[in-house]
Amino acid sequence: MSGCYSLRVTGVKRQAWAARTHWEGERTYTGTMDPAVLKAMVKWPSVPSVYGWLALDRRGTWTIKGEPIGNPAVAAFIGRNYERDEAGRYYFQNGPQRVFVSLAYAPFVLHVQPQPHGAALLTHIGSGVPDCSEAFVDEDGNLLIAFGRGVGLVCDRDLADMVQRLRKADGAMPTDEQLEALATGTDLPGGAFLDLGWTRLPLRTIRSVEVAGRFGFNRDPRPAPGEPEC
Repeated sequence: MSGCYSLRVTGVKRQAWAARTHWEGERTYTGTMDPAVLKAMVKWPSVPSVYGWLALDRRGTWTIKGEPIGNPAVAAFIGRNYERDEAGRYYFQNGPQRVFVSLAYAPFVLHVQPQPHGAALLTHIGSGVPDCSEAFVDEDGNLLIAFGRGVGLVCDRDLADMVQRLRKADGAMPTDEQLEALATGTDLPGGAFLDLGWTRLPLRTIRSVEVAGRFGFNRDPRPAPGEPEC
């Protein structure tokens, strides 16, 4: 993706990359759908779903037909009512209607908040990530973290911070050559981990085409044959 960064950074590029990263501020998240939405679902249970309109990009921005949603209140409303169905399709529950979401990569985008002794993570909908379990690097240097609600892609703007938290099995930082190997899909001998201060996540490589299947989500939901849609 043009304009995005990956773990493919060596030598002086590490410093240049770090200078371009930033955190865009905290968001709030309740973890439950809005009461008005729940009531509308009961009142109108058979409203046709919407496909192909709403999308989530690699930096955690909601878009409609390719245009970013710039209104913070609208973005927050979508985030509070963002869920997943039994088929692994993510959607926004807009009152009685499901609006399925096309995913540029993963169902969540993770932002990093540096702390004095580590790093906290927040999803693009503002929820914390206290239950992360492992990390993955794909062949393009994208960093993913598995957690209770699924898997999140670390925003490319926050990767410079994460690079500094990568460790080999012996606790040492990877060399530039080893970092390049990880970013092109080669596991380090003896393994590696991501040190967030409060937890250490085993770090493995994964092919990008395997991510959706491994974590059971559908990047591009489509209506079933004969299904009514708006």
